Amino acid sequence: MPGTKQKFDLVIAANRLPVDRVVDADGEVSWRTSPGGLVTAMESVMRGREGAWVGWAGEAGEAPQPFEQDDMFLNPVALSEDEVAHYYEGFSNDTLWPIYHDVIVPATFHRFWFGAYEAVNRRFAEAVCAVAAKGATVWVHDYQLQLVPAMVREMRPDVRIGWFNHIPFPPVELFAQLPWRRAILEGLLGADYLGFQRVADAQNFIRACRQLLSLPTKGDTVSESRSEGARRIRASAVPISIDFKGLEELARRPETQARAKEIRASLGDPETLILGVDRLDYTKGIGHRIKAYGELLAEDRVAPPRQMFVQVATPSRERVDAYRDLRTEIEGEVGRLNGEFSSIGAPAVQYLHHSYPRDEMAALYLAADVLLVTPLRDGMNLVAKEYVTCRYDNGGALVLSEFTGAYHELHQAFVCNPHDIEGLKQTIMRAIETPAKEKARLMRAMRRRVADHDVQHWAARFLDNLANAPERGGV
Repeated sequence: MPGTKQKFDLVIAANRLPVDRVVDADGEVSWRTSPGGLVTAMESVMRGREGAWVGWAGEAGEAPQPFEQDDMFLNPVALSEDEVAHYYEGFSNDTLWPIYHDVIVPATFHRFWFGAYEAVNRRFAEAVCAVAAKGATVWVHDYQLQLVPAMVREMRPDVRIGWFNHIPFPPVELFAQLPWRRAILEGLLGADYLGFQRVADAQNFIRACRQLLSLPTKGDTVSESRSEGARRIRASAVPISIDFKGLEELARRPETQARAKEIRASLGDPETLILGVDRLDYTKGIGHRIKAYGELLAEDRVAPPRQMFVQVATPSRERVDAYRDLRTEIEGEVGRLNGEFSSIGAPAVQYLHHSYPRDEMAALYLAADVLLVTPLRDGMNLVAKEYVTCRYDNGGALVLSEFTGAYHELHQAFVCNPHDIEGLKQTIMRAIETPAKEKARLMRAMRRRVADHDVQHWAARFLDNLANAPERGGV
């Protein structure tokens, strides 16, 4: 907001604010913390730091006035109905998202969508500049705001700019399909430092700069010249994590443990409780997982109530056609399995199309003997780390897709290729049948990794890399 007088040394910019608007029965408006990986990660990072967060409040129309929540200054950005449709649902989630996730579904290209993306990115950049103190650190997040770094640099050359990509960055052969590839790369090159989930993602970005912009690259840096002089931009892997201490403390609470027992009892105390937790997104491999589980049911290798499968599918982007189609497909297959393999009181698949608060998720993780994390492509997948964190008892088993960022850290998981249905079935059975002592050894090792590389470690690494990024002016 151009009129905002408060200035901050740390400014976060993300598509969404970390809160949702809630209206009670009396019409009173309040704000509560949003669900989601970015908010959960950044909430603990911002705790104890004076900073501002720039983002959309989640409803079309005029933006609320800036306000403070949980010791954080929130600066809302307005989006019109058309901008929600074109910038967010259109360009961000029907153009960029498919390209950045291996084109699992085809990407859609519309010039007017990119026009909206550009206009909204400009509005975000102006809002960032309005609250950034002289020499501030600006931390821009994710694929919705890839033009913001260059726009902020143009308006405020005094600030230090970092950008972090929470999703994969595609190989140049896929990225090159974008008609606006040059504008996106040039937008990102406005940053001093670019953070990615995996080494391969950072390398993909550097390769795209070299091949599509003909810029010189060396190691993890890209060199370019702008009106203010020559610059070197660093791009490297800084995998995101979670608040290990906070989540473990929640899992250890007596009420969480009691709720976990209650969940198991409500399902008939099965020998094995298998759990899936995902946004309802075509990248998450939910359909592949259900197909594999259905074949195990048909082969009588699993059977309710001995084994019970609970799939939590959080609603997501339901105005985008591909997501509506996915929901219809998944729910149809769940219905078929339940009709064919369920008995009274023992459904083949317990399907829950809801989001749940953090304490309920901690109880679900504690209750589950096996967690299935089987995306076709995922930047990180914090659900895998959340499950490991909640298993303070060293119980449970994690089945993990090799196409997640988490695979590169949690090497002791039961690893699978979700495209290989037969292999996925075998991996699920290994997770069920491996002796408890061996599973406890694997879980201990994964817990050590997440504890040592928690969200604070991630934030400190990113901000340190940004602070020590190559100085402008020298190549």
